[in-house]
Amino acid sequence: MKDKIWFKDNFSLENINSRGENTLVEHLKINITHIGDNVLEGTMPVDSTTVQPARILHGGASCVLAESLGSIAANMVIDTKKFIAVGQSITANHLRPGKEGQTVKGIAKAIHLGKKSQLWDIEIFNSEEKLICTSRLTMAIIEKF
Repeated sequence: MKDKIWFKDNFSLENINSRGENTLVEHLKINITHIGDNVLEGTMPVDSTTVQPARILHGGASCVLAESLGSIAANMVIDTKKFIAVGQSITANHLRPGKEGQTVKGIAKAIHLGKKSQLWDIEIFNSEEKLICTSRLTMAIIEKF
């Protein structure tokens, strides 16, 4: 993977986070916290919006965090005036519970950046920095409609 993968160098956390307003990203309080040369990081609270009845992180919420990070990152790699990256497939392995009251952190890293598809690896960690979920996300790159 090349050193810097982003299509433009002018991405800001404020700009990226504002694009999530009035979406599921905002509802689940997902916040993009770091843009590295080839990684994107974000957080999500484990609270009443993201837990299952057992009061632990819902696996679906983990998938939303993973797909949100991968989708945002995928669109940062392409020319969004011509193309859009959309989720095609996601898998997730839930390794340990996320506990209510904590904040989880997801880290998205590109595995493959093709012209028509991308593959992203997203790892989610709990507040103790223990891996709680690992996810693979395939993105389709399609012409903008």
